[in-house]
Amino acid sequence: MKFSSTMKAAAVGGAALLILTGCATNEAAPETGGETTPSSLSGTLAGAGASSQDAAQQQGWIAGFQTANADVTINYDPSGSGAGRESFQQGAVAFAGSDRAFKADEITAGPFDACTTSDIVEIPAYISPIALVFNVDGVDNLNLDAATIAKIFTGEITKWNDPAIAEANADATLPDQAIVPVHRSDKSGTTGNFTEYLAAAAPEAWTAGSVEEWPAEITGGEAAQGTSGLVEAVKGGVGTIGYADASKADGLGTVSVKVGEKYVPFTPEAAAAIVDASPLEEGRGANDLAIELDRTSTEDGVYPLVLVSYLVGCEKYEDPANAELVKAYFEYIVSADGQEAAAKAAGSAPISDSLREKASAAVAAIS
Repeated sequence: MKFSSTMKAAAVGGAALLILTGCATNEAAPETGGETTPSSLSGTLAGAGASSQDAAQQQGWIAGFQTANADVTINYDPSGSGAGRESFQQGAVAFAGSDRAFKADEITAGPFDACTTSDIVEIPAYISPIALVFNVDGVDNLNLDAATIAKIFTGEITKWNDPAIAEANADATLPDQAIVPVHRSDKSGTTGNFTEYLAAAAPEAWTAGSVEEWPAEITGGEAAQGTSGLVEAVKGGVGTIGYADASKADGLGTVSVKVGEKYVPFTPEAAAAIVDASPLEEGRGANDLAIELDRTSTEDGVYPLVLVSYLVGCEKYEDPANAELVKAYFEYIVSADGQEAAAKAAGSAPISDSLREKASAAVAAIS
């Protein structure tokens, strides 16, 4: 579907974010080691979205890409998944990071002002467990099943020594202390993934569905802005518990989630395993690689409370300069070097070779 000339005009503001000179066509993905051909790419590329990706973006992908392309500056604003998708739709940024893919009806409704069509590229480039993090004096690890987690966040379970927690943690000394659940105050893909897990794995205890904005009917606990804000609220509180990208879990107690008859701690490998065990969503465009996660899997070694964060771009850009830089940057991110850079920076799980093959084909379609 072609957008009207009025809608195309709206893309001018977004295109102004990208000033590009002397760009090479069909630039190969940058390498991080060994001898490389000097890059002729230059300009400034703007992206925004998922705060979960921030460490991977800043310390992994941006650092690696700019090292190989010294005349390129990439700015990524970790404003949250919802804000990033909206900025991308408005043409204010050339790409977005999002902790969920666009829904089919959202793509149909559009618009995507930086694109010439409604066909978008969505690539699952950042895979990480969502950690349940808590701050209880003297307790470092807990075992919890999905129903117990749901009841904690709805306020049905209010004390840390509740029988439902104590029975699964016989070796822990649990205090007679109030539980303070902390949730995201902003529209968040992490919240969307967390509530999707609860809705699938504990539907009787969690009836609010899969939502990116915390349900208004659940009024207890505290709210915090962004991943960093939530983690700081948990660290600074007493008896607090929250959910965040696992890269931010250092210094806090963490939860092993019940899968089948076992309790599974979060690891990058367990997160990658659930992604590979899940199919792509049906009815999507050829370059829209939205994954339908199996949150109720009982396979050994999988961790179902996982965040799959996407890179989102146009299949065809209004501005060829946007296309060139986005394509080169996405090529680097999905490469083995790019995935390793993210793993070192953020503890994420590198995508599998089979997923990389699909992702590379999707990136190649950008023009």
